Amino acid sequence: MKPTLMILAAGMGSRYGGLKQMDPVGPSGETIIDYSIFDALRAGFGKLVFVIRRDMERQFREIIGARFEKQLPVQYVFQELDQRLSGFSVPANRKKPWGTSHAILMAADVIHEPFAAINADDFYGENSFRVLGAHLQSGSRDYAMVGFVLRNTLSEFGSVARGVCRVSDGSYLQTVAELTRIEKDGTAAKYTDDAGLVHRLNGDETVSMNMWGFTPTLFGHLQRMFCEFLQRHGQNEKAEFYIPTAVNALVSTGQEKCKVLHTSDSWFGVTYREDRSHVMAGVRVCLARGDYPPNLWL
Repeated sequence: MKPTLMILAAGMGSRYGGLKQMDPVGPSGETIIDYSIFDALRAGFGKLVFVIRRDMERQFREIIGARFEKQLPVQYVFQELDQRLSGFSVPANRKKPWGTSHAILMAADVIHEPFAAINADDFYGENSFRVLGAHLQSGSRDYAMVGFVLRNTLSEFGSVARGVCRVSDGSYLQTVAELTRIEKDGTAAKYTDDAGLVHRLNGDETVSMNMWGFTPTLFGHLQRMFCEFLQRHGQNEKAEFYIPTAVNALVSTGQEKCKVLHTSDSWFGVTYREDRSHVMAGVRVCLARGDYPPNLWL
């Protein structure tokens, strides 16, 4: 059975200032999503699931979804604040989505096979999809995470959130801590915690860029854990249920194992509007190497 690619595209793009998922970065108008899907198809994926908001459905289908619907099965699911709350009511002042774990949970009814979950606004590279696709098609029950080097994932234009990992000698994830205010610091990095204290990082840390591989067992875990999250943090209008936090809990309690798959690919991401020119330059380098054709879908 071919694995499914789930693309998390419901983010509000508040720091970027728009629907960054739809901005072209390639020479023939390709978006980052186009390159991810092109790489996924080469790696053996057979279905697409887009997690979006209802208010962006028409525009997203026209610009992104329509070009794939004749090539392979495509489904859309919607991340809204009032979904899968198990009796909990959305606080009146809540505007932010509930986070990436909640986004993945939206696909519980349409995915019944091994699947990858990625961000819509991250350019991961061909090898990253190959190693993840191979794992998902291997029959392993283990979850998987593609690990990147921290210093290769930072923005020149502001702070970013990264899941900083501790990895065993056997390349299994031991812990992942979601740090939300990481910045460049020369050739290294630093982050500021919730108390305002600054901590140093050497830049060589393995980090999660939300490129995960799962089996459908994840959905039961996430529903239970999301209920617990709402009980503890549901009244906090800024609290989010991050997928690294969920995986960390499952790994640390021995409920699941997560293989860390290392890749030599460069990572490009769009957090701030100024990042787009950096992504476009990175795409040009990939094209010059022959990694991609100048028009992906001819």
